[in-house]
Amino acid sequence: MLILLAILFPILAGVAGYRVRPFRRWYYIAVILITDVLGLAAAIRGGSLTLFRLTESVPLTFSPDPTGTVYLLLVLLLYTAGCFYSFEYFAGDDRLRSFFGFWFASMGAMLAVTMAANLVSLYLCFEMATLMSMPMVLHDRTKESISAARKYLFYSIGGALLGLFAVFTLSYYGAVDFVAGGSLAADAASPLVPAAVFVGIVGFGAKAGMYPLHGWLPAAHPVAPAPASAVLSGVIAKAGILAVIRLVYFTAGPALLAGTWAQIAWMILALITVFMGSMMAYREKVLKKRLAYSTVSQLSYIMLSLSLLTDDGLRGALLHTMAHACAKCALFLCAGVFIHCLHKHRVEELRGVGKQMPVTVWCFLLSGLSLIGIPPFGGFISKWSISLAAISQAPGPFKLLIPGMLLLSALLTAGYLLPPVIDAFYPPKGEVLPAEKAEPSGWMIIPLVLLCCGSLAVGLFGSLWV
Repeated sequence: MLILLAILFPILAGVAGYRVRPFRRWYYIAVILITDVLGLAAAIRGGSLTLFRLTESVPLTFSPDPTGTVYLLLVLLLYTAGCFYSFEYFAGDDRLRSFFGFWFASMGAMLAVTMAANLVSLYLCFEMATLMSMPMVLHDRTKESISAARKYLFYSIGGALLGLFAVFTLSYYGAVDFVAGGSLAADAASPLVPAAVFVGIVGFGAKAGMYPLHGWLPAAHPVAPAPASAVLSGVIAKAGILAVIRLVYFTAGPALLAGTWAQIAWMILALITVFMGSMMAYREKVLKKRLAYSTVSQLSYIMLSLSLLTDDGLRGALLHTMAHACAKCALFLCAGVFIHCLHKHRVEELRGVGKQMPVTVWCFLLSGLSLIGIPPFGGFISKWSISLAAISQAPGPFKLLIPGMLLLSALLTAGYLLPPVIDAFYPPKGEVLPAEKAEPSGWMIIPLVLLCCGSLAVGLFGSLWV
């Protein structure tokens, strides 16, 4: 019952919020806190819940496990931070109840994704998360936001249809439930199975921005509200990562792909995405679009680690999932502060901002250091784990290619995240810049500080959690 309550409560409460007139802040505070309690209780208590059966052998089942719980905790953390942040960000917006309705509906769908116990359940919840999160992208109802929302929907559903091919194929061979190491029978050695799994990786990878289905990320983030961008990058895009983990590590089994063309092709696509995303971010001048390209690159770090098909690779992927979630959510929320308080969208407009809002810029800096991979933040321990796993377990030349690409990407990350901070605190001489304080209230600042603390906690204690 706890599992069902954790999934349905935020969805129903978000719908009921339409009836709360005028907008009542206390109502949404209560909803997010109750959802957090229910989610944590469901993860701690565990158990299994079967809602109904689609066929005799395909039940719609939910059951928390350690891997899913990592994602569940990130969903609770980022949605809670974004909820409190939104109270000031959307002040005066007459569509606030609509935004929060889809906010909580997408949160419930994401909690269902994290607790799905088989491929079919995961796929249905994955599609629901896409449908519930898409309206947040088009919140402003501008021509650009409508176009971006359509692109997000088309890429996500198109990718999911590729994933559905893998779901059908593995279901045909009897692999449905999630089992550590894979549930595929040993005699299911058809050449179609590795091909289907690779198609599924590419399809679900669309949600995570993996090349060649990455185009929705740089289109959606610049036009979406900052809280929506934060959860899109921090956890919703990672639904694609979780789907790949479930497909490869818990259904087909990593041994099925190890040493095959599918593993090599997966690694190559991930390497291309890491480099391409970093280069595009380095060249981009619009701040939120720069952060979107950064997400394309950073999520493929996780794909690279998963493509090693080892326990150490999975561990490195989970560490970077946590590190990236905290850091990138904070960066998008910082960008939202610049937009909300100063109406600044471009990187060069941030010169001197450090004197107006030092706390926000410091949060931007600390989150950026985590993405670059500077100790003691989470990005360091995750990249270190991925590099060690690659050196010891990657096939052939990938033993050096993967650590080398991570190093190159880290340098590019420093090149696109540090100069805005330097200009914010030390603007070019001769520029006359306003010096009055423009720091937002605690509704926006406290979530930023807590997310920075989360990045530090992953760096110090993350290796104890996965």
